[in-house]
Amino acid sequence: MKRHGSLQRLKRLLIGLVVLGALGFLAVLGYAFWPTHTRAIAAPASAADAALIERGRYLALAGDCTACHTAPGGKPFAGGLALASPIGTIYSTNITPDRQTGIGGYGLDQFDRALRHGIRADGASLYPAMPFPSYARLTDEDVRALYAYFLHGVAPVAQADRSPDIPWPLSMRWPLALWRKTFAPNPDAVAFDPKRYPDERVARGAYLVQGAGHCGSCHTPRALTLQERALDESGAQYLAGNQIIDGWNAINLRGNPADGLGRWSEQDIVETLRTGRNPHAAVVGSPMADVTVHSMQHLADADLHAIAAYLKTLPPVSGPGPGFAANDATAKALQAGINDSRGAELYVDNCAGCHRTDAKGYSRVFPAIAGNPTVLAREPDSLVRLILGGSSMPATVAAPSALGMPGFGWRLGDAEVAALASYLRSQWGNQAPPVASGLVARIRAEMPGENHASEEAAHAR
Repeated sequence: MKRHGSLQRLKRLLIGLVVLGALGFLAVLGYAFWPTHTRAIAAPASAADAALIERGRYLALAGDCTACHTAPGGKPFAGGLALASPIGTIYSTNITPDRQTGIGGYGLDQFDRALRHGIRADGASLYPAMPFPSYARLTDEDVRALYAYFLHGVAPVAQADRSPDIPWPLSMRWPLALWRKTFAPNPDAVAFDPKRYPDERVARGAYLVQGAGHCGSCHTPRALTLQERALDESGAQYLAGNQIIDGWNAINLRGNPADGLGRWSEQDIVETLRTGRNPHAAVVGSPMADVTVHSMQHLADADLHAIAAYLKTLPPVSGPGPGFAANDATAKALQAGINDSRGAELYVDNCAGCHRTDAKGYSRVFPAIAGNPTVLAREPDSLVRLILGGSSMPATVAAPSALGMPGFGWRLGDAEVAALASYLRSQWGNQAPPVASGLVARIRAEMPGENHASEEAAHAR
């Protein structure tokens, strides 16, 4: 009898748990499918107004819309660009005014729901690869201008959107609503307030960085649930870097003197945004090069200086991290022919010809290694990828020469790349942790095939 009673209690417990689980799941479904109501925006007198369209064109440049919504060799804003995500590949959508395959049938409020709320015209949620958490800060006036531009200033292209390459059940759309409702801000709750900033110029920079520029999408670390840890300077991790984008590490944009912009002047930042380089550093990797080419070089000088002024207000990330204190001991040793480590030998053989034994490089041509934020980044992925595969500076109107660095993965093994990277991060006053050969092997495996064959050749030497 006791055993029978115990089984009955266990049965009731299991049934209760199943019922609770079902009720919990139904509650989650209800939360996901409960419609999101958004405030209507007053329409402009004429969406075809030339001044309004021009304002929208400029905002689209500031937002770098073409970088994601234009595939290589494709028509402007017709979509189709593959975007890697943690759950699979998604493809950017057609945002031309074609009525069948683009957004030509969108009203202003539908456009706003997609742009600032992350909700498609059919009510489904967008993937957060679309930076609607940042665009939530755009003003109604700027939303109207963008709508006018995309509906009346862009040529329509008939090109159907491509379905994501995401396996089921991860491909289900309804969980995106849970993410959106939990982590994306309400535009009315985060309406931009310029009075929070010391002057109009800094306020303008903050608006561009936080909103249209959506800089935090790449430069702010993300939580395990993939939301940005902060959406403005009220969070200590805002723009703190170390998010890996297409294999490249987005650098820290805060005031840290080693891995951040603490040693950069406002003019250094402006020149980098406009040309992809400054007297001592350069853009590394394709993600930021695309931003420079398609967006930043086209902005007005006043806006570039506003962005730089705002970034210079951000204090350093607190806590231990990489350091830099200029020291000429390494330069003197190399100039005296003292190569007393494998890292030093590799540097002299592969790097010194361009970056010099003092690691100061040549102004606007070969970046300095001493005190370079890319070299000193907390995550050394960009440095390793640079040594393995090389990179080139973006060609811009103001600096059309796409100066480049060759890759050395074809002749250096994993241990050698690790030794060289560790040397770069620890000499001339650089103070950053060493690089493990295992990290080099992982990054090499993610890169094009010539690095795999060259690795075999390197071991055969």
